[in-house]
Amino acid sequence: MLAGAAALLGVTAGQAQAAEVSYATHCVPPSGVGLPEIDGTTKVDVSAPATAKVGDTVDIVWTFTQAASKNPDIIDLPANSVQPSGTLKAAGAQSADIAMTGPRENPAIPKGGAMVLSAMKGTLKLTAAGQVTLTPNAYVVNALGTNTTCTPSETVQPAATITVTAGEGSASASSDPSGSASASQSSSASASTSASASASTSASPSVSASATGDDGQTDFTGKVVDIPYTCDSPLGVKKATSPIQINAKKDGGSYDLTVQFKKSVMDSPIDIPAGKVKPTMQVVLGGSDTGSVTVEGPLNTETIPQGDPIEIPDLTGTYKPGATGESTLSPGVLTIEAMGTTTTCTPDSTAVSLTLNTEEQASGASGGSSSSSTSTSGGLAETGAENHASLKALGLVAGTAVLLGAAVFTFMPGRRHLR
Repeated sequence: MLAGAAALLGVTAGQAQAAEVSYATHCVPPSGVGLPEIDGTTKVDVSAPATAKVGDTVDIVWTFTQAASKNPDIIDLPANSVQPSGTLKAAGAQSADIAMTGPRENPAIPKGGAMVLSAMKGTLKLTAAGQVTLTPNAYVVNALGTNTTCTPSETVQPAATITVTAGEGSASASSDPSGSASASQSSSASASTSASASASTSASPSVSASATGDDGQTDFTGKVVDIPYTCDSPLGVKKATSPIQINAKKDGGSYDLTVQFKKSVMDSPIDIPAGKVKPTMQVVLGGSDTGSVTVEGPLNTETIPQGDPIEIPDLTGTYKPGATGESTLSPGVLTIEAMGTTTTCTPDSTAVSLTLNTEEQASGASGGSSSSSTSTSGGLAETGAENHASLKALGLVAGTAVLLGAAVFTFMPGRRHLR
């Protein structure tokens, strides 16, 4: 008798049940990343109580059992960089759109690795007796500040059914069952477009330092110039504008250069691990001298938390003049190595930041590069400058944010279904 009562109690409380459904899915990647829309297959489990009473608020879990494609061989996805949300359709005795949200939790996903999305949870307050079916619908994947939207491209079968009986249960309030999928998507998809589109190409070569070379001056401060860049990454083309300043310190007949980014451009879209970002720039010579000077910064030494300003060290290098006269220095091509990928940013136009009165040096720059990674005195200056520009680097806008932001789409349904 006790056993029978226990069994009856179990039915009253409702046993959890789950069922897997598989359905064709059409996914639209973030705009502007150069990726096509993709058709694939999504497989999910939906678990919910088998039985409940009118007035109960039940917990529902949507678990992804298979993403439709692996992470392509483009970029490694960092841990905890992906968050899914979606809508579960309730039908039958009552109709509702159930908002489902999962945490931003995932293991690091290497290039070519299997995709992992966290389980999404939601609640439904039961309002009518009868059979209530639960069917997966559209979902959104937010990663690195961008959204990929996936919708069913065929009729989806119910994944779970709740038998609802009359009676008053625990009517603890929860979220509005008709709420749409409002996953924390507040980090909308434009991390890489936060840069000002207008470029002040103040190309006047006038600068606060115009050295005579004979008055004993050793420190020369350039002016800040806004440089509009077009950045070409493996996942598309982006534009961004960054204020840049070139400063110099005379050392014999050469100059130690320091290039600084002077304005915040973006917050970190994710937790960026240490040792994953390295910028390099070519400083373009003009006036009496020609050629370029390579300046570079070290790898980031600490993890950059999501939402924090991205600080990069100053870019440094050595300029050995190849001509005597008035020589100008302007920002040039910027190369970003980030998370195993390379992005090249080319100025749409440039402007003179610093003008120096130079004297020709043996093996100087004229017509070539004045830096050498193998020389001891005329080569690249030591990187790892102690002073960090308090800004969010253009490199991360053009490189990391573009590449990583687009990575949301790399784990979504692909043209080849998983076997």
